[in-house]
Amino acid sequence: MPESFTTAATTRPGFDEIVTLIIKHRVKAGFEAPYEAWLRNIVTIAGQQEGHLGVDVMRGKNAGLDMYTCVLRFCSTEAMQHWLDSPQRLELVNEATPMLADGDQTEVNPVNEFWFAPTADAASPPPPRWKQAVVTLLVILPHTLLVPLLWGPLLKLHPILSNYVLATFLITVTIVVSVVYLFMPRATRLFAPWLSHSPATKETR
Repeated sequence: MPESFTTAATTRPGFDEIVTLIIKHRVKAGFEAPYEAWLRNIVTIAGQQEGHLGVDVMRGKNAGLDMYTCVLRFCSTEAMQHWLDSPQRLELVNEATPMLADGDQTEVNPVNEFWFAPTADAASPPPPRWKQAVVTLLVILPHTLLVPLLWGPLLKLHPILSNYVLATFLITVTIVVSVVYLFMPRATRLFAPWLSHSPATKETR
């Protein structure tokens, strides 16, 4: 299974729109160490960009070469595009190009597709929908049970907060933000071996 790590978000996230930028690099043989150094540098720089919410890097193998799948989350399409077009990134990509077997491959997805994005092996299919549903249920069910209980005492403090529409809105926002930013990415990493396991196929090394 590919290794994964996450860097914490360094800017306050926006909630109007969340997009993920998926970048795939297949590294030429002999360039693994310089690429790792380059990767750590660009991850640090990307984390300083406005609207950047975090990054996951998954390592794997593809056709005998090291494969890196980087998933960057941004608070909006504009923030993502600003990073894509920035002189810093363009310069860094040019620096890495001689190390890449297939160039700089980018793909944009909504945040929910990131939860079950394919692994670093580009040939790997997404997990079956029933497995996606099971993991989603395991994350959302505890929230639907616990969040209303946590909000309960606060909603009773003022008649306005006890309004059905406002109370439902606050509870729903809490669930969505908690699931999207905290628990769903962690759950997919935790269940990654089960999600990607398929008895009909073997992982390519």
